[in-house]
Amino acid sequence: MLNMTSARPRAIANWLFTVAILIVLMVVIGGITRLTESGLSITQWKPVSGIVPPLNDGQWQAEFDKYKRIPEYQQLNQGMTLAGFKQIFFWEYLHRLLGRVIGLAFALPLLWFAVRRQIPRGYGWRLVSLLALGGLQGAIGWWMVKSGLSVRTDVAHTRLATHLLVALFTLAGIVWTALDLRQLARTGENRPARLTLLGGITVTVLFVQLFYGALVAGLNAGLVTDEWPLMNGQFFPGATVAGRSALEALIDDPAIVHFVHRWWAWVAVAALIVLARRTKPIQRRASIAIHSAFGIQILLGIATVMSQVNITLAALHQLVGALLVIATVWGAHVVGRKA
Repeated sequence: MLNMTSARPRAIANWLFTVAILIVLMVVIGGITRLTESGLSITQWKPVSGIVPPLNDGQWQAEFDKYKRIPEYQQLNQGMTLAGFKQIFFWEYLHRLLGRVIGLAFALPLLWFAVRRQIPRGYGWRLVSLLALGGLQGAIGWWMVKSGLSVRTDVAHTRLATHLLVALFTLAGIVWTALDLRQLARTGENRPARLTLLGGITVTVLFVQLFYGALVAGLNAGLVTDEWPLMNGQFFPGATVAGRSALEALIDDPAIVHFVHRWWAWVAVAALIVLARRTKPIQRRASIAIHSAFGIQILLGIATVMSQVNITLAALHQLVGALLVIATVWGAHVVGRKA
């Protein structure tokens, strides 16, 4: 895109890593929002004016009255006090506020680097695409929330999974681009890494696991059992609701979704071990990061189930899941640089 003499790949990489940290925080707060059943507390999408929270008693009551009109309040939270509403409003507001902060933290520096003609050749379209993904993520978030404002008492679990996966895909794209730029700054050679077959398989296997993790959260499937490795005394629990097709059970049945999530994890571990072994001779730190992330993640997953989804453990599980995405992208990038 630009003459390399004016490009600042290291500065852009550092900026992207900062945005990645904000996205990881966003994922954690999104998880807490789900765990505290706070996601439907704000019933309107106001991208600009919504940045200002209620500032007086009248405004708080108006927001509470809107919440009272949706099924979640009418069927599950009848009698909730205004103080209780403020607690759930806090997490959803914080989640949306951070989304706006991330948007500005990406768009404004991108504009700055573009105006000063400091974006290396070939990276302009990638950065604009990542910005567009962020905008799409905001729209998907509202699409998810909207599914719980009529008829349902919660958001559609498949939409929640879409929301999470787009966030993690954006995170992966940002980290990969930052690693390319850091390599460019180090070597002076504009040769982006390739996604190898091994990297592609590993990332795909991991994203299936993350998809099922999101379904578990959306269906409250972590509460199906507090046992591990068995589920209520059985290896295979069977469907929670009879009469569903196999495909429906794989997506909609809490027990089956929980079963797939806990055992597909070992498929992901196998793929991650292979990637880490390929990475180790080239970049030992990336290999250590992959092993550490999936090891901690497994322990947190088991602890979350056995604690009947303790909020702290579940939030840490989501945090390490995002860090595992970063470690996996790092490993795949290391292998891809040698391809």
